[in-house]
Amino acid sequence: MKLSVKKVSMALTAAGVLGVAGFLNTNQDTSKAQAATAGETAIVSAKSAINVYAQPSANAQVVSHLDSGSSWKVGQVTQSEGKTWYLVGANQWVDASSMADGVAVAQAPAGTDAQIQKVISVAQQQIGKPYVWGAKGPNAFDCSGLMNYVFKQATGRDIGGWTVPQESAGTIVSPMQAKPGDLLFWGGRGATYHVALFIGNGQYIHAPQPGQNVTVANVSPYFWPSFAVRVL
Repeated sequence: MKLSVKKVSMALTAAGVLGVAGFLNTNQDTSKAQAATAGETAIVSAKSAINVYAQPSANAQVVSHLDSGSSWKVGQVTQSEGKTWYLVGANQWVDASSMADGVAVAQAPAGTDAQIQKVISVAQQQIGKPYVWGAKGPNAFDCSGLMNYVFKQATGRDIGGWTVPQESAGTIVSPMQAKPGDLLFWGGRGATYHVALFIGNGQYIHAPQPGQNVTVANVSPYFWPSFAVRVL
């Protein structure tokens, strides 16, 4: 998919997933960037992945990591230990000094409503079929096989046969920015272990695990997606 580059001063909802805000040109000193407020989006400005903590404290448990250059939403801002912290998910805090205001980011062209609805419709038609590891349909699926089959049937596009290549099928967005037709991933980039199709209203379609069938599930704070990818 051809990507267009768009300079954004990103907006956010206060629902609680990763980010920072403002506007930044490539020559700006990020250490002087204006702090974000709840409802804004920002970029990880550190050169490597940063820690996500269970509490706004460097002594708290590290629960996840954010990739360098990724953009996320700010749900809440607080001061602790002489630092500014951003809430980027349920019990997920990052040090604001590692984040920068909005920058030029690659965005994929939006898919048409008809394309998205066709993808969702094809996925819905697979509900009830059994999970089989490595299966790519049409009678059985594993999680990535289901996504591969759905997009091939609905759009003619091969997004890859397993989770890691599927991570590169579109534009990465935070889970709270997910729209119907987006892929939801669990696990760190390059090491994801599960993928599903977001269908809206807090729900997704996936092939869960051996012994279970393709089904609709609810997004849960106890099994929160690591990131999403907008294919269309």
